Order: sequence, then C-alpha cells, then structure tokens
Amino acid sequence: MEILIVDDDRGLVEFVSVALRRAGFTVTRAYDAPSVNRRMQEASLPDLILLDINLGAWNGFDLLRELRSRSQIPVILLTGRASEDDKITGLEVGADDYVTKPFSSRELVARIRANIRRNQVEVEPAAPAETRFTVGPLTIDLPTHVATKNGEKVKLTVTEFKLLKCLMERRGVVVPTKTLLRTVWGYDDADAADIVRVTVHRLRRKVEDDPANPVLLRTVPGVGVMCAEPEADTITP
Repeated sequence: MEILIVDDDRGLVEFVSVALRRAGFTVTRAYDAPSVNRRMQEASLPDLILLDINLGAWNGFDLLRELRSRSQIPVILLTGRASEDDKITGLEVGADDYVTKPFSSRELVARIRANIRRNQVEVEPAAPAETRFTVGPLTIDLPTHVATKNGEKVKLTVTEFKLLKCLMERRGVVVPTKTLLRTVWGYDDADAADIVRVTVHRLRRKVEDDPANPVLLRTVPGVGVMCAEPEADTITP
C-alpha cells in the first residue's frame, strides 16, 4: 500500500515516513501542489493521501478540490489548526478524515488503515439477501457500487457511498452516530461526531432536491440519522 504525504514541513514528513514504513507502507512525498499534480498524472496512483492544509504559497483546500475533481482516493487532512471551521471546511471539500497535530504515529497508522479498509470494494456474500436498495428516488447497487437518483448516476466518494449504504440498509430506522462512525469510518471516537455530521451534509447536497430541507436523510438531534421515504412521517428509534 502506497501513502502519499503532502506537507511542506520536511521534518514532519520524515517523521511520518519512518513511522509508515515501519508499519509496512510504501511512502512517497510531495512538498507542494505542483509536485502533487505531477504525481497524480502517473499511471499508478497512491492508495491514500495525507494532506496538510498549510502548504506555504499553496492552499490545501484548493488542492483538495483539485484532487476530488479527478479522483476518489481517500484523503486524510493533517493540520495543526485547532479551529473547528478548518476541519469542517476540509470535510465539506471532500476529505475523508482528519488528524490534528500533534498526533502519535500509532493513531495515524490506525486512521490510515481504517480509511484504506473503507476504500476497498467489499466482497458481497455469494447469495446476499439484498444487493440493491431503493428509497424514494434513490437507488444503490452494491455489486457495481453505483448510486442513482431518478435513474441518473450520482457521483459519490467511497465514504459517501458507504454512509448511504449503511443508512439505506436500515431505512426507516434512526442509525446512531456512534454506529455510523464504527460501521463507515472503522473507529468509535465521540470527538469525531463532526465527521458524520459534515459527511451527511455533503451527501445531502448530492441526493436531496433541497439540501436545506432534507426529506430523505433526516437528522434526529442527539441520536443519529435516518434514511426514509419522502412521505414517511414516523421515526422508528
């Protein structure tokens, strides 16, 4: 598995590189946006990107937008900024996860492995009970990993697809935030609830007619999220 580290702090890049190699990963490095763009034009792409928000003259958010326009490779933000706004902006733009500096190498490796597992296409059972789910205008097909709305394909990241799958499999039932974190992101961290909230918001922009007034993906404050038919008014806890 190859990890691309994008950070202008060469000391940190060296520290992370050593930790990841010890964990069995192949590591490549980039210190600026042009280097990343050149790397992404190569035939073989990395399995995951660690991206710092601060890249000197380059804006990490702009680079993330560029990456998302061409690839669904999982991206974990590395940031020293404690501001919630920066984390939320990164998730809104398309990051799959974030780790705030300072961090331990053990924590970083665990997050990387969880994100790579999530990005791998799941092998469905030989005779699954259900491989296609439909709620209102939305349909997801598990064997092809395709989501459609009113018959039109919806472009989703791997994380967005897995979140939608988790909700549609449990349609009509409120799925607790803790369950979503464990099922979709692969870890259970109460401090990471913003990841769920922002990813749901990002998903609504792609599947709801009016994201500000969602009818398919409903948040139940303090509990979780439910996927339900537009006309359904009853929430099953």
